[in-house]
Amino acid sequence: MKKILLLLFISNLTMAQTKPEPTLKSVLLEQLKTTHTDKDWFVPVNIALEGVTAEQANWNDGKGNHSIGQLAHHLLFWNGRVLAQFKGQDVAKFDGDNDKTFTNFDKKSWEDVVKRLDGVMVDLEKFVETADEAKLKELYSTIAHIGTHNAYHTGQIIFIRKQQGSWEADKGVK
Repeated sequence: MKKILLLLFISNLTMAQTKPEPTLKSVLLEQLKTTHTDKDWFVPVNIALEGVTAEQANWNDGKGNHSIGQLAHHLLFWNGRVLAQFKGQDVAKFDGDNDKTFTNFDKKSWEDVVKRLDGVMVDLEKFVETADEAKLKELYSTIAHIGTHNAYHTGQIIFIRKQQGSWEADKGVK
C-alpha cells in the first residue's frame, strides 16, 4: 500500500511539473531552429542540403525552375540581408529584382554557399536569443516570415532532390 501511495505521489508531482509558458522569444527561436537544424514537422534546410554535391546543386529540370544551388543562394541572400538590417549594419541597395537573388551561384561556390547559409541562420538564432522583448516585439513579424520563407524553399529543395533521385526518404519525407 505504501508503494502505491508513493507511486501516486510521484506521478502527481510529475504531472504538476509543466512546461514553461511559451514566450515570444521561445516561439520565434523554435520557428528558426525547425527550419534550420531541428527536425520537427518538416525537414530543416541543413538536412535537405546534406550530401548535395555541386553537380546536384547546379542541376535543374530544364523547364525554367530554380536549382538547389540557386534556392540556397536565395535563402542566403535574404537571411543575410535581414540579419544585417537587424544588427543595424549597412545593407547594399537592392533594386527590387528578386530574380537576381537566385542567379549568383555556380558549382565552384557551392560549399561556400552552404557554409555561409548555416552561419547566417546560426547568427539569426543568436540574435533572437539575445534580443530583449521590446526588440522582438518590433521585429517579430519579419522573424516569423523568415521561418516561413525558409520552410517554403526547403520544400522546393527536397522536391528537386526527389526529381533527381538524390533524396533519401529516411531523412524525413517519402
